[in-house]
Amino acid sequence: MAIVRWEPFRNLVSLQDRMNRILDDAVRGVGHSGESDDWALGGSWAPAVDIFEKDGNIVLKAELPGVEVKDVDIRVENNTLSLRGERKLENEVTRDNYHRVERAYGSFARSFTLPNVVDTEKIKADFKDGVLQLTLPKRDEAKPKQIQVSVGK
Repeated sequence: MAIVRWEPFRNLVSLQDRMNRILDDAVRGVGHSGESDDWALGGSWAPAVDIFEKDGNIVLKAELPGVEVKDVDIRVENNTLSLRGERKLENEVTRDNYHRVERAYGSFARSFTLPNVVDTEKIKADFKDGVLQLTLPKRDEAKPKQIQVSVGK
């Protein structure tokens, strides 16, 4: 049996994200019946994101299946990382030919407050197999240093 670290606020953050999405959908009028051009957009969507530390860097991975790299915009401003983009609906199929639309289409936006230890000048982005990976290196002064202890004579 593995020991799992208890994080009492993890579920609270997840709940807050869900509530924000529900409120965003309500403000935009998503879920109301009626004809519109964005019938398949399904409202706003946000890509799933994992954030973890590896090799002295903070790594952010975002799932962006069906999104082209040219449709992704990544910016850092005032210690906030913004990830925006769009997943476009295929134009080859007409509305009448769809039986079910479960995937969300349209624009997305996610923002993350960066810790002060991130060196924003050295952020790297890679996009492969529908996964965007951002590597956020820490400043050298923020990395742990080992201090030698001398024994008094």
